[in-house]
Amino acid sequence: MENINNGVQQSAVVSHTQTKKHEKIFKIIVIGDSSVGKTTLTYRFCEGKFLELAESTIGVDFRSRVLNIDGEDIVLQLWDTAGQERYRMSMVRHYYQNAHAVVFVYDVTSAPSFDSLKKWIEECNKNCLNDVPKILVGNKCDAVAAVTTNVAQRFADQYNMPLFETSARLDSQCDNVEAIFLTLAHKLKNQKKFMPMKQTALRITEDSISNSKPQSSSCCSS
Repeated sequence: MENINNGVQQSAVVSHTQTKKHEKIFKIIVIGDSSVGKTTLTYRFCEGKFLELAESTIGVDFRSRVLNIDGEDIVLQLWDTAGQERYRMSMVRHYYQNAHAVVFVYDVTSAPSFDSLKKWIEECNKNCLNDVPKILVGNKCDAVAAVTTNVAQRFADQYNMPLFETSARLDSQCDNVEAIFLTLAHKLKNQKKFMPMKQTALRITEDSISNSKPQSSSCCSS
């Protein structure tokens, strides 16, 4: 596991200056209720470790990572979006604009967060193209589950999504978190549409940063 984590750490966060012009860039939005662990999930994938003190996202939290898929470098841009209604609704169109894939996250210990998925899917269908890849993730599987795997799997099958259950907290689940985003990367690799870096950087500057201010809030466990 140490070797795996070191490899992840070396390729984790990618700045605009580090990204090569020829690399394909894909925007993946991560959505779900507040405190289901969206931030710690994306942090685990990009940084290779658990984010111990995760503040509630206000607006959009943005991370990137370069992956080499079949000899080609692609960039996954993970847009970790706020779950709180008062922050989300003012920026909803920016969340979904030019999204190439969607990750729906719920907390396996919270039945309400699972019940909210229908609302998130409806919102996504109104704002995204129908053919974008979608994945369902049940986070915090290190705790006692209120939503069983069978129930979650039936829901995922209903919406034609693969299901992953994982824990952003556990180092032993690092490979599982990797698999979530690698699954999307393979699906996206051969798609012709991708987002130029210049366009993405402009949108982050004008929309995400200007409309959100970091502030302390209650911490989520994973």
